[in-house]
Amino acid sequence: MADWIEAWLRGMGRERRSVERQEQERRTVNVAAHELRVKQSDGGAPIIEGYAALFNTLSEDLGGFYERIKVGAFSRTLTERDVRGLWNHDPLYVLGRGSAGTLRLGEDDTGLQFEVDVPDTQWARDLLVSIRRGDVREMSFQFSAVMDEWAQVGDQIVRTLIDVDLYDISVVTFPAYPQTSASVRSKMDELLAQNGGQPQAGPDAGRPPDPAQGRRENLRRRLELAANS
Repeated sequence: MADWIEAWLRGMGRERRSVERQEQERRTVNVAAHELRVKQSDGGAPIIEGYAALFNTLSEDLGGFYERIKVGAFSRTLTERDVRGLWNHDPLYVLGRGSAGTLRLGEDDTGLQFEVDVPDTQWARDLLVSIRRGDVREMSFQFSAVMDEWAQVGDQIVRTLIDVDLYDISVVTFPAYPQTSASVRSKMDELLAQNGGQPQAGPDAGRPPDPAQGRRENLRRRLELAANS
C-alpha cells in the first residue's frame, strides 16, 4: 500500500495490516434472517444449506470491539483450503468436506453460502430432526485473519476482516462466546493505550453513556492488571 494511503488511514483512526501470527479464532453468526434449511437432492438425499457468515453486518460487542466481514474476505481461501463442515466444531462429526465434494461453499452479496450433503449416519439423522424442529439454527466458522483493518468509528472500535484463512464451518447448538486471538487482544490494548484508555471523541460525543464503553474500560483494567502481575 502506498505510504500516503497508510498515513491517511492512520490519520482517520484506521490501520490496515497483514497479520503475521495467524492464530485461530471462532465466530458464531446471527443468521436469524437466513435460517438453516433442509432440502432434498434430486436423488432424495438430505442437504443442509444456509449462510455460515454474513458480510457488512456489525457483530455484537466482542469484548471491547465490534467486527464486520468485508465482501470477498473468503474468496482466496475458498480456492486454497480444504474446508470441513462440522457439527459443533467437533472433528469426530464431519458433515462434509470441500475436497470430497460433499461441502460446497461460495460467496454472494449477502455472505458465505454453503450446501452440505448430510451423511447417512444416526447422529446426522438426529441433527436433521433438530434443525427441522428449529432446535438447532446457529452457524459458526473457525478462521485466521490474514489481513484486517481497525478503525475508530464514533465511540466504537471496529475491526474489518479483509482476508481470512477458513478452516471449518459448523452447525452449532449454542452461540458460543467468540474466541479471539492473542494478537487481536494486543491490538485492542494498543488502540486503547493510544487514546489514553478511552475511545476518541466522535460525532456521538455527549450522548448518554454506552454500556459497551463500560465493558471496554473493564477490559482495559483487566489487561493492565495482567501486565503488572
